[in-house]
Amino acid sequence: MSVADRFLDIRHDPHSEELLARGGDPEAHSVLQRAGFVSVVRVHETYHRAPTGCAQEEETRLATEAVARLRAAGYHVDCDEGFDTESRWPSYPPLGASVARLAERIREATTTDEAADALTELTAPHDGIFAALGQVLTAAAEFHEGLGEAADPHIARRLRYLADEHLQTIRSDLAHTRNDLADRHAPHPGRSTCTEGVPATERERSAVCACPPPPRTMPAPPPPVAARLRR
Repeated sequence: MSVADRFLDIRHDPHSEELLARGGDPEAHSVLQRAGFVSVVRVHETYHRAPTGCAQEEETRLATEAVARLRAAGYHVDCDEGFDTESRWPSYPPLGASVARLAERIREATTTDEAADALTELTAPHDGIFAALGQVLTAAAEFHEGLGEAADPHIARRLRYLADEHLQTIRSDLAHTRNDLADRHAPHPGRSTCTEGVPATERERSAVCACPPPPRTMPAPPPPVAARLRR
C-alpha cells in the first residue's frame, strides 16, 4: 500500500461547492461509505461525495463524522475548518471481517475436512452466509417495490433475479465443492503441520525438526538487455 493512500482531503469543492472526499485506499473508502458518503468511480480515481439533497447541517455532520472515523483508523485527513474535530470514533470489526476470517481458515487448512468446515458456513442451507445474503437481496427487492418511482419495479426484479439465479448458482457450486472435500478425508500435500519433533530413528539428535528443507529455487536468468551490456 502506498503511503499516499493514508492521506485524504474532505472539503467543499471551490468550483462546484460539492462536499467531496478524495484519496485513501479501499479501507478508507469503506469508512467513508459507512459515514454516509457516496462513491464516484472514474477512470483514474475513485472519490466520494455527499448524498444529493443534503442540507448544510447534515453535510457538516457527515464530514465531521468521517474525519473522526478516518483519524481513529490512523489516516491523515486534511479538511475544511468546520469539519475538524478532536473526537475519535470507536472502531468495531465490521460484519465482513467475520466472513473474511473464513478465507483465513481455508488458507490455514491442512486437511480437506478443515476446508469443508469453513465452506459449510457459506453453504449451510438454513443459516449459512449465502442463505442470509439471499434474504438481504429479497428484502431490498421488497423495499423497492413500494418506493413508487418508475424504475423501482425494474430494480426489484433485478434484485430477485440476482438472488434466484446468480447467487443460487454460486451457492450450489460451492456446496458441491464442500461436499466433495468432506468426502475425501485427506491431508493437503503442501500444507503438512510441523510438530517440530525429531523421530527416534534420527541419528542427528541436534536437529530442530524432521521437516524436509524447502525446495531450492534457481536464480532467474538476467534479462537479455543486461546480458548484452555485460558483453
